[in-house]
Order: sequence, then C-alpha cells, then structure tokens
Amino acid sequence: MATLTLSPGNALHYEHTAPARVGAATFVCVNALTGNTGAWEGVVAPALRAQGFGTLSYNFRGQDDSPFSEDVALTPDLIIDDLRALLTEIAPARPILVGLSIGGLFAAHAVLRGAEANGLILLNTLRRIGPRIAWVNDALPHLVSRGGVRLFLDAMFPLLVNEEFAASARKGFLSEEPYEPIDPKHGHMNLMANSTAADWDVPYEELTLPVHCITGLQDRVFLDRDDVDTLFARLPDATREDWNDTGHLIPQERPEKLATALAAFAERRA
Repeated sequence: MATLTLSPGNALHYEHTAPARVGAATFVCVNALTGNTGAWEGVVAPALRAQGFGTLSYNFRGQDDSPFSEDVALTPDLIIDDLRALLTEIAPARPILVGLSIGGLFAAHAVLRGAEANGLILLNTLRRIGPRIAWVNDALPHLVSRGGVRLFLDAMFPLLVNEEFAASARKGFLSEEPYEPIDPKHGHMNLMANSTAADWDVPYEELTLPVHCITGLQDRVFLDRDDVDTLFARLPDATREDWNDTGHLIPQERPEKLATALAAFAERRA
C-alpha cells in the first residue's frame, strides 16, 4: 500500500504490483462511486497477479484512505485528472484500464484526455441518462444525506445484484439499528453530490483502442439493453460479453469469472 500526494491535504491511496512476466499487462482498476480497493483486491487482483499480470488499484479522493481538502469539490473532472496523474506517476507496464460503473466512464474520459492505455474494459458502464436513471442519480444523495450509505444499500442492494448473491448477503442488511445521516463533509457525500455533473455523452467513436464491455443482465437499476446495444455499436474496436448470472457489482458477484475474462482479453491483445 502506498500514497500519491497531490497537494497538501490531498492524496490517493493505491496498491501497485508490477507484472511478473515479461510483456504482461497491468490492470488498472477504477472504482465505482462509493467503492474501494477491496472490491478488486479480495479475489480479482490476486488471481491476475497469480498469472503474472500486474495490478494497480486505488481509491478516489474521498474514498478510504484518500484524503481531500474540505474546500475541494470532488467533481468528475477532478477524479479523471487524478487518474491521469496516478498513471503518469506510476507508469504501469502495458496498462489496461478496468472501470466499474461510473469508474468506466472516468477511465474512458481519461483515455480521451491522453492517458496511455493498451485497452479499456467497461463493466456495466454503457448507459444513457434518461429520466429513470437521472431520477436514481438525483435520489442517491438524498438517501445518503438522511440515512447514510446503509439506507442506500438497504433500499437498492437487491436491485443491483444477482438473486443468488442477494440471498447470501441478506442477513447483513435491514438491521434494527436506526439510520444515521452521513456527515455532510464525508467524502462519499462530496462524491455523490458532484456525480450528477458527470458527462455521459461520450464520443465513443474516438475510443480507438481495444475495448471490451461486460454487462450484468441482472442489474435492475442501471441496465437498459437497447442503450447498451446502441452505444456498443459506436465503439470502433470492441468486443462484449453479456452475463445472465450477474448484476451491477461484477467484481463482488463473480470475481473468479471476471478475473478469467480480464486475463483472456489481455492475452488476446498481447
């Protein structure tokens, strides 16, 4: 574990391991909005390292162990530029960016702004912000500000994940403990409040590097299959997988399957 200091009071927590094989890729894992490195470091990253790949996982400013100044708005542009700064500092070997949900959006914009990448993997990223998803995006800060992340998860978790995963996780939710509002200065609150400014109107035609899209078909919140088909068709050099057994949180729901898919993509592009 290490820290990249960006400025006084602002830093990124990261975990980097170089490839153990000559010519192997490094997977750069980009979190979802309230995620952390644990989503990758539990199973996915160790499985990739066991095959000789490198890995780089990190937390956005405002996520665990990545501090930010109180006067800093954690906007999408800032998060994208932080990713670019991390890539410049670490210079991972043969980087392949892997982004979950909005993390894929941040990774795509980083590439469009000049970040070096040998490939891009989008996990449940392809979406259009129509009235339904705009409502969800606007509702999340309201839920968290009134009942913390626990209220958000109690309300949304079974809609985000596959049914098997939801059943196994059920005992950890809906406790009798009262909900508590999140501190308005908390990083998650800052990230959520600013996330509605994210630019989802991506010029996909300009992403000329190899792109692989994985979509969990049991995502009942963000998935619109027609939108996925339309946006995918705009990518110049893209492949895809649609997983019937997976929802939105792919690294947690199907980590072994994901590690296999990532390794296969890297070997195809070697």
